[in-house]
Amino acid sequence: MSCDFTRTALHGYLDGELDASRSAEFERHLEDCRDCAKALEVEESLRSALQRSSLCERAPASLRKKVRADLDAATAAPVAHRIPAWRWVAVAASILLVASISWYAWPRSGSGTANGVAPPPFTAAELIDAHIRSLQPGHLTDVASTDQHTVKPWFNGKLDFAPPVKDYADDGFSLIGGRLDVLGGRNVAVLVYARRKHFINVFVLPTKEPDTPIHPPGLRQGYQWLHWRHQGMEYCAVSDVSVADLHELAQLIYQ
Repeated sequence: MSCDFTRTALHGYLDGELDASRSAEFERHLEDCRDCAKALEVEESLRSALQRSSLCERAPASLRKKVRADLDAATAAPVAHRIPAWRWVAVAASILLVASISWYAWPRSGSGTANGVAPPPFTAAELIDAHIRSLQPGHLTDVASTDQHTVKPWFNGKLDFAPPVKDYADDGFSLIGGRLDVLGGRNVAVLVYARRKHFINVFVLPTKEPDTPIHPPGLRQGYQWLHWRHQGMEYCAVSDVSVADLHELAQLIYQ
C-alpha cells in the first residue's frame, strides 16, 4: 500500500486509539481511497474471525491472587534470590492485556458469557457508530424536549417496550430529548442528555438477563461507554465526557 494513511492511521482507527477529530478525518479519507478501504476491510474481517473463534478468555480471579502472592513473596525474598522485577511486570501486563482484549472485543449475544454474564446483543463498533451518527446535524433527537413527561409518551407505539425516562438537570445532566435507533438489528430507545457542552446517548432495550452492576468503561475512537442491566432493561451510555461524569449519570439511572 502506498497511501500514508494506511501506515499512520489505519490501525489506530481500527483499535480505537485516534481521537474523534482524527477518526472523522480518516473516515472522510476512506470515501476516496480504495487502498485504505480495502485494507480496513481485510483487517476488520480478520478481527471478526478472531472474535468468532472465542480465543479470548478473561483471566480468573485466582490467577490475580496468585500473581499478587508471588509478587509479595518476591519482594520479601533475599536480594540474592529475588526474581527480576521486570518478569513480574511482564506477567501483570499480560493479564491486563487479556482482560482488555476480552472487554474490547465485546462479542455478540450468543457467542458465550464472561464470568457467567451474557454480553450485550451488539458490538462496541455498532454502539460507537450509532453515537457518531447521532452527532450529525439533525440526527441527535427525534423528539426534542427537556420534559420527561413529553419524551416518555413519544415512544408509545413506536417500540414494544416503555423505556424509563427521567431528567437529571438538578444533578447536572439535562434531558434534551430522545430518538429511535437500531443496534444489533433491534429497535432501541435512546435518551439524550447534555453535560456542559457534551452530549450523552443512553441506549435502552429490554432484556431477560439478570441485573448487572455498571461495568468498567470501554474506549473506542475517542469515545467511552458504560454498560449495565437493571430491572429488565439493558443500558449503554456513550459520550466523550470524562469517565467520572459518565459513571455519575449511570449511577443516577441505576437508582
